[in-house]
Amino acid sequence: MKTLCTTAALFLAAAVSYAAGLPGKNISGNYIEARTADVYTGPCFANGEAEINGKEAVLGWKINNGAWKGVNIAGLGVVGVIRAQHTIGNVHVPSNSGIAVLIVDSRANAEQREALIAFAKSQGGPLMQNVVKVLSAPVDLTIEGGNLHGGAARLTAGSLAEIRTRAMTEADHTCGNEDIFYPPVAKLEHAMPAYSLENSFQGEGLGETWSARFHRSSFLGTFQVPAE
Repeated sequence: MKTLCTTAALFLAAAVSYAAGLPGKNISGNYIEARTADVYTGPCFANGEAEINGKEAVLGWKINNGAWKGVNIAGLGVVGVIRAQHTIGNVHVPSNSGIAVLIVDSRANAEQREALIAFAKSQGGPLMQNVVKVLSAPVDLTIEGGNLHGGAARLTAGSLAEIRTRAMTEADHTCGNEDIFYPPVAKLEHAMPAYSLENSFQGEGLGETWSARFHRSSFLGTFQVPAE
């Protein structure tokens, strides 16, 4: 009996150890987004920007844990850059088409690269479906102090794209009735608006580049989605 119990204990320990090394059933991590129009604003500002600004966006995912379709992508990042025909999120426009560029973490191997592309397309919604170019660069997303609600974060994709944010302050309430006018592009577990100190894209594929600073145009968030 003692031998049987010892064998069972060893088997259980080995099973737990093996399971601990497997990717989780869910993919989770941090997210950042910046648009070329205010997303936290009042109707008067939003109406003034509609169909003029806000047709571009940079989206960044940093995967902390998990796998996509059996491929472990923990520790890697991917960035989507969108150029739409209309202001993104404008409810008065029945449909909005666009093109996208993906920047995949250069630390990913070939299998992880394909998994990151599939993950970004699945989470980025309709505007992420027409990918015209895939670029490669080191992708880093840092939340200052690890505190999402502090509002300070930085995304870099080599020299191709960057977002840098700070928390909203009382001085950012220009007209007094600001709210989240446009929701985030991606599917998120939690999101909060942030102030964009930098929002830039300097890569190829979209027919334009930009640097849109000092706007109430960013989101910070977390995601947790089932692994496919």
